[in-house]
Amino acid sequence: MKKNYVPQPMDTSDIQLPKEFNELVEEMAKNVHEVWAQSRMEQGWTYGEERSDALKQHPCLIPYEELPEVEKAYDRDTALGTLKLICKLGFKISKH
Repeated sequence: MKKNYVPQPMDTSDIQLPKEFNELVEEMAKNVHEVWAQSRMEQGWTYGEERSDALKQHPCLIPYEELPEVEKAYDRDTALGTLKLICKLGFKISKH
């Protein structure tokens, strides 16, 4: 990694998502976790009480519903950020 790298995510602080998106955010957060867990398992990781890179064990290799709230919040933030970016870029999201 270059020492001068400064992350510059797009500012989406002006985007307010409709309350109807709450269910979508939760479904996206769950899917973010599922994609992450599947990727880890494909790399040989398994569940472990404590994270161990050497043993490829991670305590979050459990169903989303069983995650600690702090971990769910991380996934929700990813989902929210993605939805806000989609809206900021001018795309519309609708349920059919």
